[in-house]
Amino acid sequence: MPGAGLPGSARGIREVYVETFCAPPWDEEPACADAYLERLARDAARPGFTAALARDGDGTVLGFATAWTTERPFPTGRCYPRVAAAVGPDRVEEWLCGGREIDELAVRPRAQGLRLGAALLAAVAEGAPGGRCWLLTSARNPGAVAFYRRRGWRPANAPDPVDTGFVVFLGPDHPALGT
Repeated sequence: MPGAGLPGSARGIREVYVETFCAPPWDEEPACADAYLERLARDAARPGFTAALARDGDGTVLGFATAWTTERPFPTGRCYPRVAAAVGPDRVEEWLCGGREIDELAVRPRAQGLRLGAALLAAVAEGAPGGRCWLLTSARNPGAVAFYRRRGWRPANAPDPVDTGFVVFLGPDHPALGT
């Protein structure tokens, strides 16, 4: 769905965010969910923005995923400097800029194991330019790391658990995986 369809689902997205990211291993504060909704409203205007929602029969949001096209030059806010340091400036330009960046993926704990996460990931990754799709996750969440690996995503960096503890994953069709 395009970003214009998200405001009507904001309450459900917030609930999923709280249930997912305010629990271990993320342990964010509930106020982060409100900040996420504010950021999501801005992110929806990014080039190539796309989102996917999973709902149950009564319309309750069970999960969501968001993605967009990574800008050129490579952004310098949020976690981008750590991503650039991890994969290197040449690889950032070749592998990430202009590709599809998966920003968030969350599924309510009660709906996990139903393949909703896999469906949401596939929905926002579909049509990635030249197969160039990527995401960032915490190496401290072995469940997330295993989830992406099972779907054919491969690390682009070796995580440093003492320092950043994050992993940059390249999508299963990313051309860099063939090199």
